[in-house]
Amino acid sequence: MKKSISLVILIAGIVVALLAGIGTYTWLQKRSAVQTQAIVTQPVVVAAVDLSWGKVLDASQVKKVDFLKASLPQGSFSQLSQVEGRTLLYPVKAGEPLFESQLAPTSVKTGGMSAIISPNKRAMAVKVDKIIGVSGFINPGSHVDVLVTINNPFGGEKDATITKTVLENVLVLTVGQTMENTGKEDKPTPVDVITMEVTPEDGEKLAHAATQGRVVLTLRNPTDTAAIVTKGATVPILLSSLGAPVAKSARVARSTVVHKAVTVVNTTKPVYVIQGIRGGAVTEYKFEKEGEK
Repeated sequence: MKKSISLVILIAGIVVALLAGIGTYTWLQKRSAVQTQAIVTQPVVVAAVDLSWGKVLDASQVKKVDFLKASLPQGSFSQLSQVEGRTLLYPVKAGEPLFESQLAPTSVKTGGMSAIISPNKRAMAVKVDKIIGVSGFINPGSHVDVLVTINNPFGGEKDATITKTVLENVLVLTVGQTMENTGKEDKPTPVDVITMEVTPEDGEKLAHAATQGRVVLTLRNPTDTAAIVTKGATVPILLSSLGAPVAKSARVARSTVVHKAVTVVNTTKPVYVIQGIRGGAVTEYKFEKEGEK
């Protein structure tokens, strides 16, 4: 009897364990199926290497990487053929997705600087030195102001020259070097060249400034786009902090006593009147003339 009861309990335990195992396995299978169904990916075209602006893209410069479909970047590409032959307008780091906004129109078949110039703008190069170029801190994408020092047509001898900001918030396209001969017998020396994007009117101003005077660039914060009107700086304005020269009369010590003799006609007795000035106060001293009545 006891053996029968033990056998029943054993069989019941096996059945419960089997049901629990089947239930657990079924639950894990369903969960795995849900997770597999939730993770849906889609290929996105990214840069295979660091790319600079003006590049005409080919298959060796791009690749496809799987992105979650739920977080797919808007404006991205899924096929390499969609970007091959397109010109890049902005630099892209390796692994970054490519977007339509970063590429020139399909009508642009050539690369280089001409592809990145904004409509109705021009690219203009200016020779600078290390000082004018803010010691190498001006890079492509920087924004600068252009100052020029020229002869002042409205000034006199003291303000014969004037320094004035002529262009503001100008975009820098490229920074490079070129070789230039400074004399017939001198060897070519490297000269820094900064290319800026300007309007046709601003291009005329920049060209005139470069030929008439000394051009200096000032680097500005790219988020600072406010226009500022300045009067320009001349020599008198530059030295205005020194103050006006001290007048000669102010150099006389207040404690100095000035004596002045005045003859006063008196019907009784002739006297001398001496006026003493001390610290702005006037005091008279009277003395009788000796030997006169």
